[in-house]
Amino acid sequence: MSDQEFTRTLGYANAAFDLLKRSGIPPYPQFYELLYTYATGVNPSLNNRINAIFRSGMVPSSDLAETLYNEFLKSDVNDRMSSVSERMHARIEAVHEAIDSAMTTANAYSGSLQSASGDLERELDAESMKALALRLLSETRRMQDTNRQLETKLEASRDDIAALQRDLDDVRRESMLDPLTKIANRKSFDEGLADAIAVAADGGTPLCLMLLDIDHFKNFNDTYGHQTGDQVLRLVAMTLKSNIKGKDLAARYGGEEFVAVLPSTDLDGAVIIAENIRKAIQAKELLKRSTNEKLGRITASFGVAVFAPNDNAMSLIERADRCLYAAKRAGRNRVVSETELVEIDDASERKTSAA
Repeated sequence: MSDQEFTRTLGYANAAFDLLKRSGIPPYPQFYELLYTYATGVNPSLNNRINAIFRSGMVPSSDLAETLYNEFLKSDVNDRMSSVSERMHARIEAVHEAIDSAMTTANAYSGSLQSASGDLERELDAESMKALALRLLSETRRMQDTNRQLETKLEASRDDIAALQRDLDDVRRESMLDPLTKIANRKSFDEGLADAIAVAADGGTPLCLMLLDIDHFKNFNDTYGHQTGDQVLRLVAMTLKSNIKGKDLAARYGGEEFVAVLPSTDLDGAVIIAENIRKAIQAKELLKRSTNEKLGRITASFGVAVFAPNDNAMSLIERADRCLYAAKRAGRNRVVSETELVEIDDASERKTSAA
């Protein structure tokens, strides 16, 4: 974690604890998560609700915090996963029961055949032979009926299990997406970056990481409201995703920050991609949907780092983050790569030495 990111995260944490203390809400993990999320501003709907509560003068309480947590943060993914698991368990139990019933019938049929074999070794009159044949025919039909029932249940179970598998796949995909922008979330990014680093390290192929941050987003959000802010976030996410391809991964990193993992891409190629995205974002004019009011244009700053043999995920992210903040310090709406960062650092050192 870079110094800037550490300072920012610590600020969010302190703000969350301060809100807990001032509101008299117990510092339980779920309440801390609620107010930490509020402090980061990554969930505009939650912020709108809490701001409205503060403006109304309503006295916060544990019950109110619990209600907000359940509404905005408690994921239904686990509930849906549990539901699918229960359905899967019930279906497997039904299959086991059908198989047990078939095995019981098969064992009984086998016993009947053995008994008939013993009878056939003795001399039987016509009536006894007829009775034996009828008994074997009845047992055979019962066995056939049981087998047909088993086949029907297995067929139904196959269809049900296929549907359950699709449900599980849907839940997993949903758990890996940011609910607002519909691109990969932080969890998905962490897994994707780890996989990309493993491939690059094993194969010696290039890998770049691009971080971008929307310029002056907080001011834009405060001026035009969170709904318009959400529109901006979705616009940037769509622009980012539409300008990468193949095995590249676009994700929301947190708040107004986004990230792209660029496998098999060298630093020069990654800078070109970042420049294309920067220009595409700048070219889009925003309209307020409710009034068609023109809100102007937004810009973003970019930092691009390239994977080195001794890198891990944290070190690669830290260098990209340093590049991003260099772009911010240099005036925003620009791309700074590691190469430029070295040049900026060298120039700063020469300036310091000259002074």
